[in-house]
Amino acid sequence: MSKKVMVFGLHAVRALLERHPERIIEVFAQRERQDQTLQQLIQQAQKLGLRAQFVPKQTLDKKAEGGNHQGVIIVAQEAPLLSDNDLPDLIAKYQGRPLFLVLDGVTDPHNLGACLRTADAAGVTAVIVPKDKSASLNPTVRKVACGAAETVPLVQVTNLARALKQLQELQVWVMGTAGEAEQSVYAVDLTGPVALVMGAEGDGMRRLTRETCDELIKIPLLGTVSSLNVSVATGVCLFEAVRQRQTAQG
Repeated sequence: MSKKVMVFGLHAVRALLERHPERIIEVFAQRERQDQTLQQLIQQAQKLGLRAQFVPKQTLDKKAEGGNHQGVIIVAQEAPLLSDNDLPDLIAKYQGRPLFLVLDGVTDPHNLGACLRTADAAGVTAVIVPKDKSASLNPTVRKVACGAAETVPLVQVTNLARALKQLQELQVWVMGTAGEAEQSVYAVDLTGPVALVMGAEGDGMRRLTRETCDELIKIPLLGTVSSLNVSVATGVCLFEAVRQRQTAQG
């Protein structure tokens, strides 16, 4: 039996209503709010045969455990996470030219949510995270992701280095980001099947992850800061890949 999850925030709720209404169990709406955005979501739920329960703000505050629910909470069945076994199918779906985002040791829910949002915007095939040393797909992640947690496949692997080797066997080039790398992200070819590996802030990639990469790249920094927030760095690298791929297509 699948686990129940709490989804809140206007964008996350809208994405679930549009993409996976079959997973929704209950809808709770703030009684005091009557704005148009919330009313549209309630009407959307009603069209799907879902009846919203109107409750006081304090009830939603308690359910959200301090999170910013924006007046609506959905209780839903958790979607099954993907695993290493799903990687060949994901690659086939993208006709052998996938773009994976791999997050090694990103434990902050806000960073994971922001990375998922960026991954969705960049059309990423899937986001790969280790089972340990990673933030879980909790309500905060879903809200920060603004609906991307419901659209971007999340692959959870037990052994990240082994998963990267599996990608390499499937002809995916694994590129890790590291400040000391000689190659710039702007100087490498990102048009083929690629997995971009981003490390945790401060520590970067773990040693075994780094050693498994085919190539190390860096974002050239011209100011005084020594590193970027992982979600910002993710955006820079992913959209350089998007730029190159769109240019290659003509």
